[in-house]
Amino acid sequence: MQGEERQRLILAWARDRGSVDVQVLAKELDVSSETVRRDLRLLESHGLLRRTHGGAYPVETRHYETTLEMRTRRLVPEKKRIARAAVKLLGPAETVYIDEGFTPELIAEALPVDRPVTVLTPALGAAHLLSRRENTTVMLLGGQVRGGTRSAVGPWVVQMLGEFVIDLAYLGANGISREHGLTTPDPAVAKTKAQVMKVSRRKVFCGVHTKFGAVSFCRFADVRDFEAVVTDAELSLAQARLFGRAGARVLRV
Repeated sequence: MQGEERQRLILAWARDRGSVDVQVLAKELDVSSETVRRDLRLLESHGLLRRTHGGAYPVETRHYETTLEMRTRRLVPEKKRIARAAVKLLGPAETVYIDEGFTPELIAEALPVDRPVTVLTPALGAAHLLSRRENTTVMLLGGQVRGGTRSAVGPWVVQMLGEFVIDLAYLGANGISREHGLTTPDPAVAKTKAQVMKVSRRKVFCGVHTKFGAVSFCRFADVRDFEAVVTDAELSLAQARLFGRAGARVLRV
C-alpha cells in the first residue's frame, strides 16, 4: 500500500471510529509503528488529525463534521463537568442563548429551575428539553435544520437574532486557537454564531480540551471576545495560561 492510500485509510478510520491508536493501526496496516507515526504527523500538518499520546483523533473540517449522536458518546463526563461549571456563571442573566451541540444541550439541562429565564436556541434538542419547564420560556430560532446537529441555520436565524439583546450566550465551536480564534466548518453556522456575538452582552465558550489548537474553515470570534472559557482539566495548565493571555479567563474543571 502506497503512503497516500494508507493515509486516506487512516483518516477514514479516524473519522469513522472517533480516534485511532498507533499500535492498532500498525497491526491492521502491517507496517511499523514509526511509519504510522509519520503518517499521523503528515495528516496533522494538513489540519486533518490531532495527535495524542499513542494515537490521534480527527479534526472537523469543511467536508467533515461529527454528528450530534457521535458527540453524545465521547468525553461525556468532561462535558457534564463543563456544563455544571458554565451554569455557575449565569449570574443575574434573564435571557440566555444556548448554542447547538451536545455540551450546550447539557448546559440547558443544568439551568436552574427555581427562577424565570428566557432561552433562545436554534437547537431542537435543547428546545424540547426546556419546553417542559414551568419557569422557562423557550424561543426556538427557525431556519434550515442541519440533520447532523439537529439545529437550525440560515438567514432567518440571523435575522431573528438581530431583533434581540441577549444577557448571556453559551457558545461552542469546532476549534479554538490563539492565532485564528474560534472556528466552525459551516459558513451558515459561522454567521449565526457571529450574530450571537454581536447581540449578546456576555459570552462564555464551553468546549472540551480537544477543541484547543484545532482550526476549522470559518472564523466567527476572537478568544478575547469571551468573558470566560470553560473546558476540562485535560487542557494543560500551560496551554490554559497561553489562552488566558489571549484575553479570556480560562476555567479548567
